Amino acid sequence: MQSRRKFIRNTGIFSAGLLALQTDVFGMQSDAFNFALKDFISKRPPLAERKFTSKAVEAAITRIKKQIANPELAWLFENCFPNTLDTTVDFEIIDGKPDTYVITGDIDAMWLRDSTAQIWPYIPFVKEDKKLAELVKGVINRQAKCILLDPYANAFYKDFTKVSEWKNDMTKMQPGIHERKWEIDSLCYPIRLAHGYWKETGDLSLFDSKWKEAMLLVLQTFKEQQRWHDKGPYTFQRETAWATDGVPLGGYGYPVKPCGLIVSTFRPSDDSTLFGYLIPSNMFAIEVLGYLIEIFSLPSMLDKDLVAKAKELREQVQKGLEENGIIDHPKFGKIIAFEVNGYGSFHMMDDANVPSLLSLPYLGAIEPDNPLYLNTRKVVLSENNPFFYKGKAGEGVGGPHTGADTIWPMSIVLRAITSVDETEIKNCISNLIKTNADTGFMHESFHKDDVTKFTRKWFAWANTLFGEMIVHTSNKYPQILKDKNI
Repeated sequence: MQSRRKFIRNTGIFSAGLLALQTDVFGMQSDAFNFALKDFISKRPPLAERKFTSKAVEAAITRIKKQIANPELAWLFENCFPNTLDTTVDFEIIDGKPDTYVITGDIDAMWLRDSTAQIWPYIPFVKEDKKLAELVKGVINRQAKCILLDPYANAFYKDFTKVSEWKNDMTKMQPGIHERKWEIDSLCYPIRLAHGYWKETGDLSLFDSKWKEAMLLVLQTFKEQQRWHDKGPYTFQRETAWATDGVPLGGYGYPVKPCGLIVSTFRPSDDSTLFGYLIPSNMFAIEVLGYLIEIFSLPSMLDKDLVAKAKELREQVQKGLEENGIIDHPKFGKIIAFEVNGYGSFHMMDDANVPSLLSLPYLGAIEPDNPLYLNTRKVVLSENNPFFYKGKAGEGVGGPHTGADTIWPMSIVLRAITSVDETEIKNCISNLIKTNADTGFMHESFHKDDVTKFTRKWFAWANTLFGEMIVHTSNKYPQILKDKNI
């Protein structure tokens, strides 16, 4: 099985697609994509071949499609929103409990981050669909097992005896682990999913002894990676020519000054950090630590010791953020840094994966109208971000993971979800329609000047997130979907 990096390397940086329809993109016109409308035939698997079907999700697709005037947008929504359920989930009962293994798409491995993000858009429907609720509980149970196997790993196999192709990485690899890249968000996302499920259903049964054991391990791992007194137990090195897959200085990364923040050796893109304190991920950690405090303060879940540990950790990370994570930009004033080291150095960019600076309101880490966020957003969506690209095919954020001049549809989706400007949202949707390259799906990335050059034709997170954006738009800005010329 292939890692994301190896998948791109083996198949060539770009996959071929067909030309997309002409649309207006962020005020730009292009006549490079211009041909007649056609019938849009569903790209979903036949019903008998779908991995899982939810009555509630199917009803939502039918309802929302009726609100969408643009036929290509309606087609994309129907293809993309159920893609995780259609193609990536493996549900069963193990030891009397639901267990759901979720692959990312074209790689047969389960990322803690991706599996949460893929399932998250279905949370609003679990109350009206018991089968769907069991599926989500299965993901939560499987994630707890993964964390207990190794809290420093980011991706796992269904079979915990399977040996990875990355078995020779210079880190503590063991069977069942696909890849062992330490990323703060890998431990944040499972908490977000469990908390979101509980808030939607009121069901406390998922917070069993195994889940609690996993959460204690999360707190321990976060504490270790604050590196107060030593560098902690985690190191990672790999023999590779791809620089962002390696970690310098014996696999610990460049030095950081202890300040309360948590080190993330890798970004959510699975690229190594330059400075260890990745601020968007630390802000995500602050948010989910609040969830743990809330859960274990409930009378039926009360654990004063766990709550005290989570509170202390949260306060330390918050203090470290306030003292080190906010910087003065020479043009934009106070903004949130992307990465810092505690010594006064900072790295200004944004990455397309989530958490990112752009996505912080989506994760609940900051309000979308917060002046600090709005200033930061201006930098991210400008030439002041070295990974913000603008070309004939549109504009958006990319990152080192897919190389220069590549834009991730995910970044355009998050720009829309976090925007309060209807024109901006409409432009984002127009851009996304165009970037499907007549495939009916979203991709990992596309070239800024040519949508037919894209990576990953089957990337369920991007597909389902696109669907989540359309659901969000139908709830908050239904008038946008009524525009057939979007």
